[in-house]
Amino acid sequence: MVEKIRQWLNESLKLDTALSFLHHKQVPQHKHSFWYLFGGLTLFFFVIQMLSGMLLLVYYSPTPETAYESMVQIMTAVPFGWLIRSVHKWSANLMVISMFLHLASTFFMRAYRKPRELMWMSGVAQLFLVLGFAFTGSLLPWDTFGYFATQIGTEIPRSIPLVGEAVVALLRGGDFVDGDSLKRLFALHVSILPLATLVVVLFHIILNQVHGTSTPIGTQVKKSSLPFYPNYMYRDALSWIVGFTLLFVIVLTFPVELGDKANPYASSPYGIKPEWYFLPLYQTLKILPPSIMGINSEVIVNSGVGLFSTLLLLLPFLDRKGARNEKNKVLMFLGVVGIVYVVVMIVMAYIGI
Repeated sequence: MVEKIRQWLNESLKLDTALSFLHHKQVPQHKHSFWYLFGGLTLFFFVIQMLSGMLLLVYYSPTPETAYESMVQIMTAVPFGWLIRSVHKWSANLMVISMFLHLASTFFMRAYRKPRELMWMSGVAQLFLVLGFAFTGSLLPWDTFGYFATQIGTEIPRSIPLVGEAVVALLRGGDFVDGDSLKRLFALHVSILPLATLVVVLFHIILNQVHGTSTPIGTQVKKSSLPFYPNYMYRDALSWIVGFTLLFVIVLTFPVELGDKANPYASSPYGIKPEWYFLPLYQTLKILPPSIMGINSEVIVNSGVGLFSTLLLLLPFLDRKGARNEKNKVLMFLGVVGIVYVVVMIVMAYIGI
């Protein structure tokens, strides 16, 4: 019976052809091979986000009058609702971490060099989309933290030259965060961003199959490469098991709680901060003076973020040494400085400097 089902699936889906292709695909083995696993881990946590999000969507109601109450129902009345909500929240954090690690390892292994320019650009686009998920999801519980964090977060783009006011109006739907804001961010979070992410992820995976796995410049590769199927897939599966175990240890140790219901007419709570992945921007704005040489600091920071994002996206075309299989020590130094800066800003924000 099992053999008949396998034959039917093979005739319908051409599984043997697909598996033969995966078997011939080779993954180079070297001392940095460990970092390859974070791409698969990012995809794994994204799948968990999609599945847990769909379960939450069954009970969630996106209006100011019902959003908080529906979250209370999910966490108290729906069987295992608190677990699904905690899984959704913590897997988002782990997805951001694995995405950062994957992008950083790609950068330091120079895997963005020719002919993988579009792979790098699609990976950076995925990072922007993941951060978009994080931002749009914070308001959905309609609790105090999410409301005022969104109020502050949607205020920051106002200083962007020419388009700042339009961006704020697009996100909020008015002068303040209200019901229209909730509906817009909900639509972005559950419809627009998932569709865009699925397209970009599929494009990234296809490019990975076309170009294969990159080997770091100057790294000594072992003579025997590892077949992607089944050998490397077993390693990927093991990393997913480890990630899944870590996720549930965190969820059961630190279950997500729901704060008080948002009151738009109340004052912002003292010391409120965004999620950790937005803290570098938050802390930079905090430590800078209101103006620098007569220019508003927010304008300078937003312009810097826009310039940095553009340079990050276009990195393969800026690093011409990388295209010639040569090391670029200046870029590597700047990468280390950038990582140290992000870590320092996050630590400063947490200790209240």
